[in-house]
Amino acid sequence: MFGHLIKMLFIIGTLAVVATPSWAHVPYLEQRDFSEERPFTVKNTIEQSIAVYAWLENDRYPYSEDIDVYVFQINAPSRIYLELLVPVCNGYQEFVPWFGLVGPQLPEPQEPLPFDLPPGYGVIVMQNVLPGEPRETFYEPFGGKSYYEGPVFDEIIDIPGTYYVYFWDPYQSGGDYVAVLGWQEIWRPRDIIRGLFFTPLIRRDRELHIDCSE
Repeated sequence: MFGHLIKMLFIIGTLAVVATPSWAHVPYLEQRDFSEERPFTVKNTIEQSIAVYAWLENDRYPYSEDIDVYVFQINAPSRIYLELLVPVCNGYQEFVPWFGLVGPQLPEPQEPLPFDLPPGYGVIVMQNVLPGEPRETFYEPFGGKSYYEGPVFDEIIDIPGTYYVYFWDPYQSGGDYVAVLGWQEIWRPRDIIRGLFFTPLIRRDRELHIDCSE
């Protein structure tokens, strides 16, 4: 067991140092639903790169659309990087969720939204491709699996305040996805410990709600 931990520490440390920014994210797993009442809160700077392995449910009864919500604060001009990935699994070929950045003085919505905006807030909606349309894929060595590329938001935001990111599936098929927040590789001691704990689970597909081995 001790040898296995040393090996995983070496792998995570090496990837954190030499991997490209699309690889070395600090991992988090959705262990409860990230609702509007209990969103995922970014505790460190939004510029630190994290990957949240989450799930949009499709089996609720009575049916209500599952929307995952993330929240963060900015106090000075910041580079906001957001990305949506879907694992390449049989059954997810047509799973194409969207996300929207909600914040003060952002543009008014140009399409109906499945959530309400706070007063004085606007939204930038990042749409995915249509179901069934081809998507580029890439292999991510940190978790040992391939992903469909999704929409990316990468801009400087200079208005201080509380910001939200909403993830939802407009086609209501549901499935697993990865929410990438932040662009800068920052690995504190507690982040390395988190990586040691969650990376083996991710490499064994324990974060998924579908059998991806088929």
